Amino acid sequence: MPGAIDAMDKSETLAWLRRISGDLATVTIKRLEETLPWYAEMPPARRSAVGLVAQAGITSFIQWYDDPESTPWIAADIFAAAPRELLRSVSLQQTLQLIRVTVEVTEERVAGRGEHLREAILLYSREVAFAAADVYARAAEARGLWDARLEALVVDSILTGEADEELPSRIAALGWHGHGEVAVLVGTTPPQFDVDQLRRTARKLGVDVLIGVQGSRLVLVVGRAELSGRSDDTAVDLPFAEIAKRLEPGFGTGHLVLGPTVPALVDASQSARAALAGFAVARAWRHAPRPVEADDLLPERALAGDPLAKQTLVERIYRPLQSHSADLVSTLWAYLDNGRSLEATARELFVHPNTVRYRLKRVSEVIGWDATGPREALILQTALILGSIGSDASRRRTPMRRTHL
Repeated sequence: MPGAIDAMDKSETLAWLRRISGDLATVTIKRLEETLPWYAEMPPARRSAVGLVAQAGITSFIQWYDDPESTPWIAADIFAAAPRELLRSVSLQQTLQLIRVTVEVTEERVAGRGEHLREAILLYSREVAFAAADVYARAAEARGLWDARLEALVVDSILTGEADEELPSRIAALGWHGHGEVAVLVGTTPPQFDVDQLRRTARKLGVDVLIGVQGSRLVLVVGRAELSGRSDDTAVDLPFAEIAKRLEPGFGTGHLVLGPTVPALVDASQSARAALAGFAVARAWRHAPRPVEADDLLPERALAGDPLAKQTLVERIYRPLQSHSADLVSTLWAYLDNGRSLEATARELFVHPNTVRYRLKRVSEVIGWDATGPREALILQTALILGSIGSDASRRRTPMRRTHL
């Protein structure tokens, strides 16, 4: 007999819940507008979508209350009524606020209908909260996988120099915060690669990064950015060489090469070409620092046939010296040919050693490289050789055309 009474009470309760379901939805929407400022500011279409979700929640609760054992999937089905755009515009925190308001309104309306109904509401609200968390977790996972694929595509486009008109939109979709100079850093992938730690370090340095893992090679596109996580001690922009040094622990063992700085992300392929070329020949410099700048590997890159390195050596060293003074070129040649001996160079040129010393100082002022250092002497000698080859080729007489009488 008690079981029949309980069944009758439940039947009456279900009938009553179905009658007031419309009123519950109306009161819930009104409560949302009164208590949640962000809901009131939403466009009408999205508020309507939220209302559909609230109505679906109330309806599915009634179905669940009717037979909670046979319909465990109803809670997750609530969010099927929501358009895909709603998931991007309403956060998980806001969704939980919606659930709380809906539960509060329902509890107020069913007060006095029995403790078993209140317990059912609380149990069901827990299921809905877990369902919401699951929906957002799956969306975040899918978004993360998509972002990783998109980031790999963007980095690959930069490395190959095959940038197209869609590249800016792809970069924007990744949330790139860069606003100015960019440089590319190439090294090896560590056995236990912690990409999140690398991004955190970059944020602290005031830069944003695009990360590409290509087998054993790890590529970072580094750009200056205004980020909220930037610490006070990095208020002044650090040189990219210093940034590379602080990012160095995130790479594996081996060489680490920093490409030259370029004005913007659209020019990053220039830095990438230099960094990749330097990474390919870095082992040829026995005592190469870590990280090493790609321009410090210009001789090795030129010997390996890198046209960009050859062009850089000629345009940044040979041509400025030649256009400035022929004496500087001849003095530098003699100094390098004589094993960097001031006295031997002075005897060859019939000048005082102080004159040689003065001209070498002028060379350093004009091009920024000091010929008295062994490494920079190699760079300068390579530039002189390449420049002379180009000059000889340009001075060759063009064959005269034969004229037919």
